[in-house]
Amino acid sequence: MLALIAGPTASGKSALALALAEKTGGTVINADSAQVYRDLRLVSARPSEADEARAPHRLYGTRDGADACSAADWAADAKAAIAEAHESGRLPILAGGTGLYIRTLIDGIAPVPGTDPEIRDAVRALPVGEAHAALAVEDPEAAARIRPSDTTRIARALEVVRSTGRTLGQWQAETAGGISDAVRLAPIILLPPRDWLYARCDDRFEKIFSDEGIDEVRSLLERRLPALAPVMRAIGVREIAAFLRGELSRAEALEAGRAATRQYAKRQYTWFRRQPPPAWPRFERALDCDAVPNALALMSF
Repeated sequence: MLALIAGPTASGKSALALALAEKTGGTVINADSAQVYRDLRLVSARPSEADEARAPHRLYGTRDGADACSAADWAADAKAAIAEAHESGRLPILAGGTGLYIRTLIDGIAPVPGTDPEIRDAVRALPVGEAHAALAVEDPEAAARIRPSDTTRIARALEVVRSTGRTLGQWQAETAGGISDAVRLAPIILLPPRDWLYARCDDRFEKIFSDEGIDEVRSLLERRLPALAPVMRAIGVREIAAFLRGELSRAEALEAGRAATRQYAKRQYTWFRRQPPPAWPRFERALDCDAVPNALALMSF
């Protein structure tokens, strides 16, 4: 058995996972790409130390910010954490909003070969607009699917087609290593009312933009990590960094961070509404304390 609680940021995944862990004696396993980094406890909204003391938590803050964690890396770590939970007689409970991580673990990963370092460096040196225009010629399907401002995904798709002669979509049609046939999955997707969700996003970033959150970003900037390092692209880092450099006032940075959090939640909301199998239950109420038992009741244990 494997429980899965997924949905957009600020939808209540961590609280529901903790409630389930306390009810079943389970282990909560992180499935959020920002929360794997130890550099950003507050900024990534990782569970508090008090919450982590209430039930076992795994894969939270386990990687250094300089150590990029790919979907394949995380899936390997998650498999080990799930096996550990099963061996100790605990229910593994995946909780997170990184759809690529979850899909890689459940369905497997495309066997994309390594890309040519010279091609990779040349592609990543291109301005994002130029790279997207090139992708529209060499892989029109990917260009139509990827946002024109998404530097990382554009570069990845372009370097794959140039290195292998096949598009990323063609490679992704051939997946391997998923665990869907090896576990009985009990999933739930949290899709609360958008006004409730966006209000929580605003409140979350206001808490992040505290002295502690600012100190986390200041310490991260002092490490001078590459701008494209995943930890540097976590929601909140760019906005707080702009405030620290004097490029934005506190009020401007706060509003920019709130807007970025809402936009991220909106993209996740759309993904989780459309991508997971229709049979996976969607819980569309606000996840307050009274709603927790109803949400847990949807999960097929």
